[in-house]
Amino acid sequence: MNRFVRCLCRRDKRLPWFAILIALLAANGFAKQANAAPAPTSVATAADMLVQMDHISVQVLGRGSPVVLIPGLSSPRATWDGVVPELIKNHRVYLVQVNGFGGDDPRGNLQPGILDGVVADLHTLIESRKLGAVPVVGHSMGGLVTLMLARAHPEDVKKALIVDALPFIGTLFAPAATAESLKPQAEMMRAQMASLYGKPVPEQVGQMIARQNALKPASQEKVAGWSAKADMRVSGQAIYEDMTTDLRPELPKIAAPITVLVPWTEARGGEEKILGLYRAQYAGAPHATIRGVGDSGHFLMLDQPAAFERALMTFLN
Repeated sequence: MNRFVRCLCRRDKRLPWFAILIALLAANGFAKQANAAPAPTSVATAADMLVQMDHISVQVLGRGSPVVLIPGLSSPRATWDGVVPELIKNHRVYLVQVNGFGGDDPRGNLQPGILDGVVADLHTLIESRKLGAVPVVGHSMGGLVTLMLARAHPEDVKKALIVDALPFIGTLFAPAATAESLKPQAEMMRAQMASLYGKPVPEQVGQMIARQNALKPASQEKVAGWSAKADMRVSGQAIYEDMTTDLRPELPKIAAPITVLVPWTEARGGEEKILGLYRAQYAGAPHATIRGVGDSGHFLMLDQPAAFERALMTFLN
């Protein structure tokens, strides 16, 4: 483990789980199996519609008012399996998966511009299907994409539920960081991860990453499995773009209401300290609400499924 990661781990009581994930992925080389099969969501049926686009694929389930769900870094659409059965009772659910994150064909994601490409595909989907302004839910990197969509296409986003994501993760690595100053570190991470494409997955590394991002053993097992299937070339470029994107100056221009769910534990610094960090980052958003979910890791939909489902349904209703 290099000095950069050791420093992060010493500071982890102040860091959200996803920041530690990024550092561990890059430093330890959590690689994928070269021929991993796609990981379809467990709630899918043969009758479900799958829309394939250049940067994303979208599974469409259920009937009713639309809602879009976007998973995070190296995560498949199965991230949302726990809430889909309830959602499809009254909603037309659009389950997004970034190409390459579920072991599928990366398509257009083997070149720069992944985040912008995902935003463009989402806008095309919403516009072509005449969905109007829809509620959008995004986890981690998917939360950043949700903010980007709300800024670039305000007519697409009725309201946003951001699950453990910040408009700029750079300050977690250095308080005075800028998108420009982080480029060398981001480039190093991208190169390290891309170079490990197709190599065997070190089991101990997968377990360590899972423990840093989820509290329950069952949650950790899922996180490790998802990460192992992700295309490291796509994950590396996505990390680079995430680290070098600072949306804080754009927050005042986002009119849609934003709800941010923040996982916390006493061991990581307690609710007030962790939520204070998020409040500071979202201070420029005119309609942002920060809410904590206790006793949870980064994948709070796995660690605290009942609390997450309640928060999601409250958000939608």
